[in-house]
Amino acid sequence: PRAFPTVDVPDHAHYTIGVVILIVGITGTLGNFLVFYAFCRSRSLQTPANILIINLAISDFLMSITQSPVFFTNSLYKHWIFGEKGCELYAFCGALFGITSMITLMVIALDRYFVITKPLASVGVTSKKKALIILVGVWLYSLAWSLPPFFGWSAYVPEGLLTSCSWDYMTFTPSVRAYTMLLFCFVFFIPLIAIIYSYVSIFEAIKKANKSVQTFGCKRGNKEFQKQYQRMKNEWKMAKIALIVILFFVVSWSPYSVVALVAFAGYSHVLTPFMHSIPAVIAKASVIHNPIIYAITHPKYRRAIATHVPCLRPLLRISPKDSRSFSSYHSSRRATVTSQSS
Repeated sequence: PRAFPTVDVPDHAHYTIGVVILIVGITGTLGNFLVFYAFCRSRSLQTPANILIINLAISDFLMSITQSPVFFTNSLYKHWIFGEKGCELYAFCGALFGITSMITLMVIALDRYFVITKPLASVGVTSKKKALIILVGVWLYSLAWSLPPFFGWSAYVPEGLLTSCSWDYMTFTPSVRAYTMLLFCFVFFIPLIAIIYSYVSIFEAIKKANKSVQTFGCKRGNKEFQKQYQRMKNEWKMAKIALIVILFFVVSWSPYSVVALVAFAGYSHVLTPFMHSIPAVIAKASVIHNPIIYAITHPKYRRAIATHVPCLRPLLRISPKDSRSFSSYHSSRRATVTSQSS
């Protein structure tokens, strides 16, 4: 006898979802590994801010290798085949790595906020050591919200077409609803509010800087002011890339959040198995956005990949001349990094 029930849907529905999740898994695994590899091999990319990007790539990579193969295999069998403990472990990994990605994106937004709006206060604050300490806190925070279902506060159960597992947001009991409400507040809504506040403040700071350049900087020819403005513009380029990553992540998880909130409100009876599974697949597809966006918008990342993985040069549209110039820039930068830091 099967330990878990099945859902009466056509076989091709299982196979279609399985193929999609397999493509997502392969793309997310390879893409995030390339991000991690490029940032680790290129010293010019190993800044405190980019350590946060590496952490995001690690959490998305782990999400890909723990979720997609299991989901794909169950889709082929059309039911959950790994037992109760396997379901709990699968759902725990999805929760841990998903929460870690969300909190990391919040930290990235706050880092951009402090660097751009409070440059003097942020000097020396975002060192590599402190960035690593912050990331340890991010993982511990994510772990604290992923463990309660193991101890009876909510539970990890099959969902949708019963080929994947998640936390129990369907049971209409005070304990389950309390966990769902707190989970959404502390790992989705509050980080989202922090991200929105950070970027609204960044927009205002850029707007004020533009006005200051037009009046104070241009009229008096203040070179120091122009230098600070140029630095802000460079930081803003990185902030825009981070904003795109954040927006895609939030959009990917929003359908899943809506489904969970509908169940939380007591209307779970209106949700069909497809209304559970399709948002779950869209949410898991968030792991592919980060590497694709960086491959398109981050020139240093593209050059680093072209340098260390030459076979990808045509795909990234980087010529051998550009990758050689990146290598020479990388070697010459080592000699000047001390003076630049001071």
